[in-house]
Amino acid sequence: MEKIVLGLPKGSLNNVNRGNTYQLLVEAGYEVRGYEPGKEENEIFITNDSEIKSYLTRPQSAPVELNREILDLAIIGEDWVREESVNLSKELITKIGDLNYGQTRLIVAVPQGAPYNSLSEFFQENKNRKTPILCFTEYPNLTRQFFMENKSYQEIFGESTPLVQVRGLWDGDNEMVQIINSDGATEVYIAKGADLIVDNTQTGSSLKKAGLKIIDTIMESSAGLYAGTSCTGQKLEKAQMIFDQLFGAIEARKFFDVKFNIANHRVADTAAFLVSNEYCSDEPTVTAGSSFSQINVLIPKNKFPEMLKEIKSLGASAIVRENVKQYVK
Repeated sequence: MEKIVLGLPKGSLNNVNRGNTYQLLVEAGYEVRGYEPGKEENEIFITNDSEIKSYLTRPQSAPVELNREILDLAIIGEDWVREESVNLSKELITKIGDLNYGQTRLIVAVPQGAPYNSLSEFFQENKNRKTPILCFTEYPNLTRQFFMENKSYQEIFGESTPLVQVRGLWDGDNEMVQIINSDGATEVYIAKGADLIVDNTQTGSSLKKAGLKIIDTIMESSAGLYAGTSCTGQKLEKAQMIFDQLFGAIEARKFFDVKFNIANHRVADTAAFLVSNEYCSDEPTVTAGSSFSQINVLIPKNKFPEMLKEIKSLGASAIVRENVKQYVK
C-alpha cells in the first residue's frame, strides 16, 4: 500500500496542558520520534507503522494541505476545518471521527467595560458611528459569515459584505465593518484600539486577564481526525484503523481496570451487584480459585469510589486499580 501522509498538529494541540497529541499517539500504541512537546521536528517518524508518513503541520494550514492533497489525513480542530470550508460550494474534507480533546470555543469579545452584552447590541450601539468598526481575528471567514447572519447587522447594513483584509488582500464592500487577519496574539488588539476580536478560548481566563468579556459564541470545537480528497480506497481503510486506535486510547482514559479477591460463596452475589449498579462495562470476569476467586471489572472512573466502598463491605481484598491503555468496543 502507498504510504498515508498524516499531518500532526503544531501548537496548543500538542501542549502537555491541553491536547498532548504526542501522548495520545503513544497511548494508542504508536512509537513516535520527533514529536515530543516542545521538541517537534518537521518530519515525524512513527517507527512501528511503515504505512504512515508524518509531518508537523500548523492547524491553520492543515485544511489547505488536505484540500490540495499535500496531506491525506490530519488531526485538526473543527474550527480550522470550518474556517477553510466557509466559501466552498461542497465539502472537500471528510471527518473520520471526533477525538474529543482540545475543546475550545470560538467567541466574540469586547472590552470588559463595554455597554453591550451581545453582538446585536454591539451593532446597534455603533450604527451611527462615522469611523469603521475594526475586528481582529485569525478566523476572517467564519467571522464575516457570523456577522452577516446577525439580525442587527442585516438591519443596519443589509446584504453588504464586511471588508476582510488578509495582509495585502482586500475583499468586501462594507468599509464600515472591517475584519483584519491577526496572525495570533489576538487579544492584544483591543488594547491597541480594535473594537472587538474573534478568538478561540478554553476557559475565558486569559480574556479576563486581558480586560475582555465574551459577548457571543460562534462555535464550539474539539480535535478530530480529518481526511482530504486523496484519502480513498486503502488509504481510507487505513485512516479508519488509525482513528480506531486513537479513539480507543481516548476512551480508555475514562476507565479503571480493577481486580480484587472475594470468597467463593460471595462471587455470585458480588457479580450480580456489580452488573446491577453498572460498575462494569459488560460483566465481571471471574477467575475461580479453591477458596477465593479473582474478579476483574472495567469501571468508569467516576464510579470507582462508590464501588470501592461497597466491595469492601462484601469482603473484597487485594484490591488493585490500574489505568487502561486501550478500550475498543
